[in-house]
Amino acid sequence: MENELKVAMAQLSPVWLDKAATLDKIKTAIEAAAKEKAELLIFGEAYLPGYPFWLAYTDGAAWDLKVNKELHAHYARNSIQIEAGELDEVCQLAKKHNMAIYLGMMERPKDRGGHSLYCSLVYINETGEIKSVHRKLQPTYDERLTWAPGDGHGLRVHSLKQFTVGGLNCWENWMPLPRATLYGQGENLHVAVWPGGVHNTKDITRFIARESRSFVISVSSLMHTSDFPKDTPHLEKILEKAPEVLADGGSCIAGPDGEWLVEPIANKEGIFYKTLDFNRVYEERQNFDPVGHYSRPDVTKLTVNRERQTTVGFKE
Repeated sequence: MENELKVAMAQLSPVWLDKAATLDKIKTAIEAAAKEKAELLIFGEAYLPGYPFWLAYTDGAAWDLKVNKELHAHYARNSIQIEAGELDEVCQLAKKHNMAIYLGMMERPKDRGGHSLYCSLVYINETGEIKSVHRKLQPTYDERLTWAPGDGHGLRVHSLKQFTVGGLNCWENWMPLPRATLYGQGENLHVAVWPGGVHNTKDITRFIARESRSFVISVSSLMHTSDFPKDTPHLEKILEKAPEVLADGGSCIAGPDGEWLVEPIANKEGIFYKTLDFNRVYEERQNFDPVGHYSRPDVTKLTVNRERQTTVGFKE
């Protein structure tokens, strides 16, 4: 049925800071979700190859500290260059199973020189095409020590059956204007990706749903220090101060009335499924539509720069 969409939340731990092994885990998750006939599969923020947890536990702001330089270099080597075809197999699986995918990943893009890292949310449609790469606009707190700020190029929405889907990374979801950018393009299924934590998802998921009168899916990862690969650089240093549980999940879904369809799921690894009925969007937009009948564009209007930012432009 065109008004129904089966979604899947991949609340999984990555193989931390290991690009190849995490890609294998992603491909396994796609195959598992395909057996359940999922039509949209979502992974958490920076899932590929993992969140930079070390920054909080290794004196991450210290100037010229060798441990942080070496961990950053390891992170860069395990980040993704889309231009080099490193997501091709994921795209092929999306096409094979007629499944759309939102994937949170670390991007090392050639159009910014190929050395800086961006926290990107990639949308792959059901025919296996990469339709948007949204680079997180503002890294949060200590993330700024290893991630670069993105741009508005990826603030886009996509048609999926009767739904219009869009997404933001972590604390971007607290930013009113990026949310409004997606609402104004007709978004009615909002994807919020997180590194993991019920404390992140338990309030804002319902708030965005109630504000936008849309479905909101929050997807988080899991991470325990016991999951860290033994060959992680400076692992002993990280473990000196890191708690055992670094990310406890919290994946959940709220309906367009702001009520739970799936309450936050904590400390449980797996792929969790729900079928959404688009008719609920129309029902809740009857009394409030933030960019439609309950808006005043003659008084307030948002202008968005979606130009992909690059340092050098060439004229031959």
